[in-house]
Amino acid sequence: MTHDPTQAPGGAPLQTLLAQAMAQIGRVIKGKPGQVADCLACMIAGGHLLIEDLPGVGKTTLAQALSITLGLRFARTQFTADLLPSDLTGVNVYDRQAGQFVFKPGPVFAQVLLADEINRAGPKTQSALLEAMEERQVTVEGVSHALPQPFFVIATQNPTEQLGTYPLPESQLDRFLMTLRLGYPDRSAERELLLGGDSREQLATLPAVMTPDQLLQAQAAARQVPASPALLDYLQTLLEATRGGHWFVEGLSPRAGLAWLRAARAKALLAGRAHVSPDDVQAVAVPVLAHRLRARAGSGRGSAEQVRAMIDAVPLP
Repeated sequence: MTHDPTQAPGGAPLQTLLAQAMAQIGRVIKGKPGQVADCLACMIAGGHLLIEDLPGVGKTTLAQALSITLGLRFARTQFTADLLPSDLTGVNVYDRQAGQFVFKPGPVFAQVLLADEINRAGPKTQSALLEAMEERQVTVEGVSHALPQPFFVIATQNPTEQLGTYPLPESQLDRFLMTLRLGYPDRSAERELLLGGDSREQLATLPAVMTPDQLLQAQAAARQVPASPALLDYLQTLLEATRGGHWFVEGLSPRAGLAWLRAARAKALLAGRAHVSPDDVQAVAVPVLAHRLRARAGSGRGSAEQVRAMIDAVPLP
């Protein structure tokens, strides 16, 4: 008997669990259903998430709501200029009874690491985090230690014009599958926030809707969502458009193309579609591409606006 990839181990359909997860997170992050869906798609695609915005708009609350809802172990590290790599990865500590050094894991050994204000840390710490993001392991004194699965970095980043911030290198930005902005709530959502009390009290009462194993199941199901030859032709046409010099300074790498397809597959799974559609490719374009591309000089647009313009200009298959 073959196993249905859309059926969770406990018997509940993955679609039901994912819908419940989105609804629960939406009750905490009010008025942002699109951003909540993108965050969940990012994690289903197995990618890391960068949230860029002003302090106080709910970035940390979103990261905590995601980890609680998905049943994942959570750790938060405040990135500062004096944060050392060992503060993140862990250290070898001498055990008197054993007569040897024993590795003491750092906060990166959670299943969700919230790297708060990531662009305030120095290059050495960023390098240690980059290994964790790319290799799912850390190396301490020449010994590699595997990280738990699933493993996600959710990083928050303040605007670079604020004091004490540094722009992240392109190589590290490329390891984030998606970059999102929450923005200010609309009037009705803000009224709910004003009447609803402290978000920390809401988080304390949230149940886990999914388990880590069910999230891994969703990731496996997303990888199996088929993409037709026509859809791949469309995606390749878009990739080639980024590389032609008309829209952007430099085009997307093959790795970025794979990331785009992974995100589109996850978006299709969330929507309950049996295959990837052009709508899925378009829906994730800005969060997947905007932090990887620079608009050509003289375009008069930022990277996100330029991505939208390119999508509109490339005909559908």
